[in-house]
Amino acid sequence: MPLIPEEPQIHESAQGPRVTPAAGRTAQTPRPVPGPRTAAAPRPGRPGPGPARPTPPAQRSHTSAAPTPPSGPPSPSGPQIQLIPAPADGALDAAGEAVDLLLDTGRAPGDILVLTTGEQHPWAAHELSFGEDAYWAQHDARDDVFYAAAASVERASARPVVVVAVNGDGAGEPAARALPLALARAGTLLIVCGDPQRVNAALGAGV
Repeated sequence: MPLIPEEPQIHESAQGPRVTPAAGRTAQTPRPVPGPRTAAAPRPGRPGPGPARPTPPAQRSHTSAAPTPPSGPPSPSGPQIQLIPAPADGALDAAGEAVDLLLDTGRAPGDILVLTTGEQHPWAAHELSFGEDAYWAQHDARDDVFYAAAASVERASARPVVVVAVNGDGAGEPAARALPLALARAGTLLIVCGDPQRVNAALGAGV
């Protein structure tokens, strides 16, 4: 059912964690450098020794710090849903900022699955250039943030946090198909970055 003021279906939750968009967002998502990949090639969200996860650009400033998302089992009513309003061409950046906040507040990289309804995330496009077997092996290892096309969500396993970027040309029917499936994959938290009306329409039709 579409969102109406009296009975909001999706909102930035007043309970639990809140992820808010950054003010004055101008940074673009870093794109991987093509070329041979070595064993130490950095991937988003990898902690510990080795190359560090790229630091967000200096001009990206957050208006507030997000608390650590819930780490326990999902509630009987299902995962929390948080909406980060963003235009289709800014949804990927908003999703990147949400991932940064999750990692900065202690969420393990392997807890996070990021889906794009339109153009692939640059990391996913780069890793797929080495073959689907190697790409999905990284998904199965569950030791890092994993980026995938929403069209492949049925192949992805559940993770505690799922972040969906409703981006590009995937803001219409692809989002309507993907969001209910993404909700089913989210253990405790689903974060959706996109146009609020389209997000509410997609979830209202599929939940």
